[in-house]
Amino acid sequence: MSKNDKVSKSVIRRLPRYYRFLGELLKEGKSKISSRELAERMNVTASQIRQDLNCFGGFGQQGYGYNAAELRDEIGEILGVNRNYPAVLIGAGNLGRALCVHLDYEKYGCRLCGVFDNNEQLVGTRIGSFEVQPMTGLESFCSANKPVIAILCIPKSAAPEVCEKLAGLGIRAFWNFSHYDISLVNIPDINVENVHLGDSLMALCYGINNSEKKYSEGSEEQ
Repeated sequence: MSKNDKVSKSVIRRLPRYYRFLGELLKEGKSKISSRELAERMNVTASQIRQDLNCFGGFGQQGYGYNAAELRDEIGEILGVNRNYPAVLIGAGNLGRALCVHLDYEKYGCRLCGVFDNNEQLVGTRIGSFEVQPMTGLESFCSANKPVIAILCIPKSAAPEVCEKLAGLGIRAFWNFSHYDISLVNIPDINVENVHLGDSLMALCYGINNSEKKYSEGSEEQ
């Protein structure tokens, strides 16, 4: 149980990395690890790791370190990776198809249970083990299957209406690829994770651009 009701976003975003790196350590046969060793692996400071974990209670022992399996299980419990939350995917275009086929949802705490689209040419086609269903059937599907997560791979223009509809059908969280700011919709107590692939690519380009400038300035000084 969290010691703080308000854990910062930056701490929350580091938890999946801890979970992933601990999993890699277990595969290597390591049963225990110190905060220093974990910090070196993750390129963060040991004090940062201790501060992050202290947000959720005490872990590890002074002078002993952490039991890797136990710590991973504790972080998994905090993240809810074993809860198997039912999810629906809205939008069966190229991105939706890729997310449907290539992501192991159950590994990350979800269970994809349905795929929907309003394109008549896509409705009835199959993506992996799923048949694309029409948006007109969304209400009855949600009533029967009780999904709580929606993955949005839809145009920005369609997002406001779809978000409001889904919230009314019991959706409590959005994994949002639509580039629409869901906070603009009057939906209380909704969790949103916005994914902007273009932003990530531009940040990468900034890194290259910045490196080139430094190299150019260094060459001129010589």
